[in-house]
Amino acid sequence: MTALLKTAPHLRDQVSPEEWAARVDLAAAYRLVALHGWDDLIFTHLSARVPGPEHHFLINDYTLMFEEITASSLVKIDLDGAKVGDGPGAVNRAGFVIHSAIHAAREDAQAVIHLHTPHGQAVSAMKEGLLPHTQTAMIAHHDIAYHDHEGIADALDERERIVADLGDRNALILRNHGTLTVGSSVAEAFVRMYFLERACEAQVLMLAAGRAALNDPSAEAIETVRAQARSPQSKMIAERVAWPPLLRKLDRIDPGFRD
Repeated sequence: MTALLKTAPHLRDQVSPEEWAARVDLAAAYRLVALHGWDDLIFTHLSARVPGPEHHFLINDYTLMFEEITASSLVKIDLDGAKVGDGPGAVNRAGFVIHSAIHAAREDAQAVIHLHTPHGQAVSAMKEGLLPHTQTAMIAHHDIAYHDHEGIADALDERERIVADLGDRNALILRNHGTLTVGSSVAEAFVRMYFLERACEAQVLMLAAGRAALNDPSAEAIETVRAQARSPQSKMIAERVAWPPLLRKLDRIDPGFRD
């Protein structure tokens, strides 16, 4: 017998237009993570700040696959982990710990994406971390911080160490764990994650040749790409150039994420 997917009540008319836009973008990001094969059953998480002064944020219903996430099914919680409203949905404790830490500490952290991909985990286990040996890695490399593994993130006191290690950077490699990116929008966080994950994938492939066989890029090249990646245009490219076609792609495949 085929199991029936539970359908969340449609919330479009019950929230502000700004919250609904954030819900649609975050649901799209969940679907895109699944489409790229970056999901880990139900065990990673993406979040987005709800516009307004309350510091509420949206996160996935822990009982849904990423390919099932819709704008209405996202769960709204506060910085203490309490659900806002009486809608259905469960929240992953580790997701709350990691995401609440960053949303509380960084006003610019409108979106946070955390993954456990095989390539991201492989690089997280390497002593040198991400190497600046591909153009894609150079784009991400300058903005990466590192956080040592402390076990499954269910202890509230780890939040201060996550925040301290991240600092003002926008990507975090959680050693022996996975990857994380921050953005001033879902689009920016997603594009940052795309470059970080592609860089990790390339590193795993290139190390098949052995570390000694790699061509080391010049310091000048690394610095040039660093400056280019930090350009104000990078945010515009993420939000206005890369994100709209990604949404169109999802609409062609299944526009149900907008429900």
